[in-house]
Amino acid sequence: MVAMLPKTKKKNYQVTFQEVHQQLEYGFELSWQEYSCPHCRRPSHCYPLKAYSTVALVVAFTRVTGIPLVIIFLIYKWRRRHQSAYYNIEEFLQNQTLMPIRYSYSDIKKVTEGFKDKLGEGGFGSVYKAKLRGGSFAAVKILGRGGSGGQDFMSEVATIGRIHHANVVRLIGYCSEGPKRALVYEFMPNGSLDKHIFHHKQSSLSLEQLYHISLGVAHGIEYLHRGCTMQILHFDIKPHNILLDQSFNPKISNFGLAQLNQPGGDHSIATMTAARGTIGYMAPEMFYKNIGTVSYKADVYSFGMLILEMTGKRRNQNAATDHSSVYFPSWVHNEVSTPGTPIAVGEVTEEEDDIAKKMVIVGLWCIQTNPANRPPMNKVVEMLEGDLESLPLPPKPVLYAGETVTRNEEESSTSSYMSSMCTQSIISTVSK
Repeated sequence: MVAMLPKTKKKNYQVTFQEVHQQLEYGFELSWQEYSCPHCRRPSHCYPLKAYSTVALVVAFTRVTGIPLVIIFLIYKWRRRHQSAYYNIEEFLQNQTLMPIRYSYSDIKKVTEGFKDKLGEGGFGSVYKAKLRGGSFAAVKILGRGGSGGQDFMSEVATIGRIHHANVVRLIGYCSEGPKRALVYEFMPNGSLDKHIFHHKQSSLSLEQLYHISLGVAHGIEYLHRGCTMQILHFDIKPHNILLDQSFNPKISNFGLAQLNQPGGDHSIATMTAARGTIGYMAPEMFYKNIGTVSYKADVYSFGMLILEMTGKRRNQNAATDHSSVYFPSWVHNEVSTPGTPIAVGEVTEEEDDIAKKMVIVGLWCIQTNPANRPPMNKVVEMLEGDLESLPLPPKPVLYAGETVTRNEEESSTSSYMSSMCTQSIISTVSK
């Protein structure tokens, strides 16, 4: 016979040892039925309710506290990474010599009147007009909180902080308080060059003014490459980064992508982990490693694209225009190759058209696909200051590195030009 222990409605009721022993004294056979234990039923097992309750509490506690703990851990890692970046920036600033003025963030808010007058916005942050204590105006760039770890800030301070040149914008001061970083520059009332050559139906700048601007930019880049104790590669020469003062003198700005390089003459090579710059102005060796190594010649290429845009008053990468859908450097090469064809846009004098032709030829030399065929910036300055008749026509530029028309034609034309340059240099030296 099988005895069934009496049921009870009490919650969490458990059979006592005395009840079990009493049934055994009557000679009954006792057995447990799984269906009579609904609170602790498991396949082939029956656990004590108390143990099960403990496990449930542990699981519930882990679920409740686990997510907050993970969030706290992630916040800790994030703060530690950013604190490390702030420490690196502060250590960098302490190790710099001849530093500009350091402003507090409250000073920055005060001189900008609470960031009231916004001058523009770029990839590295927003620029506001400011009035300093002495009454002079300045431009304050508030750097964005990007993922660069302050690298753009340190690049600007390390490069432009040590430069004093008529064609490079002057860094007056800076601010660094944790994630809040700002750079204070001299104010350029005529803004950036792109507003004068792209955003007007009729440009307010004459060809003679554009020529002097291009010559000033060339002098500035030459100084960066050869005039400093450390060679400075800008890597982002474009109209937006050329600022104009009250007399339309150009000043190179925005050194966020700049790189300091050991001076090595014409053969200095830059060590890079990734391409940098703006599409349309980046040299092909930034993308195609079989063309050549990345060096100061990348800035020469960017300058060539800049000067072509200044002459044509249109963007080179925008192939579609009212008159032609041809890649502009290729089109202008065809035009300058045809004798008697005017190059300048609009009604101009013969002298102004000669200026435009000179700028175009220099620009075409600067954008040669093979970096070895591009002249260094000191030669670019000589070409711009020299006579139009002394400039040979360079090979026709290609739209991408895979096109033919490159090596043999470029090298033969380049060698003949370099020979003529050497001959002229020898003659001028002997005549002095």
